[in-house]
Amino acid sequence: MATTNDDVDMSEACSNCGRETPHEVTLQIQTESTKRENAEFSREPYRVSECLVCGETTNTRMNNA
Repeated sequence: MATTNDDVDMSEACSNCGRETPHEVTLQIQTESTKRENAEFSREPYRVSECLVCGETTNTRMNNA
């Protein structure tokens, strides 16, 4: 489940636009395994950032240990 805060504007560098643009940022739990029997053990948190100008989306795994 993602939470949002509509009172805060997030500006980040967008590689597609080539400049700082407003972004919508959420946290998502994503399943990495394609095997059904392992799916429950392969959920990882990801930071998802979407450029509000061009729509470019980036997913960054949060625990790269």
